[in-house]
Amino acid sequence: MRNLLIRLVINAAALWAAIELVPGLGYEGDVVTLFIIAVIFGVVNALVRPLLIMLSCPLIVLTLGLFVLIVNTALLSLTIWISSEVFNLGVSSTGFWATFFGALVISIVSGLLSLLLKDNNEQSRRRKK
Repeated sequence: MRNLLIRLVINAAALWAAIELVPGLGYEGDVVTLFIIAVIFGVVNALVRPLLIMLSCPLIVLTLGLFVLIVNTALLSLTIWISSEVFNLGVSSTGFWATFFGALVISIVSGLLSLLLKDNNEQSRRRKK
């Protein structure tokens, strides 16, 4: 349960960073709404990402992994669509490039935060032994 909450906070922070840094990504709401969008993003990544990765595996290998950026863009675009059209949460994108750079920022921020939190968890486990 603790790891799930940590992932939720990381996703929310990464989404917030992308919205703040990338022109073309917009968000109207409060922190609770941002966490709801992070939950939608996590569910989309958990359910759709493995299928997309499996189906696009030849393209990923052919492009030496760069096609994963397109998969991430598609997942962020799906998250934006679900958040704005289905749940009316106030998140928007002006087009492909805004979503592409938003997905890139989310990947970088999420990776860095996961790395930092993983190091802290490993250090605390080592101390307990």
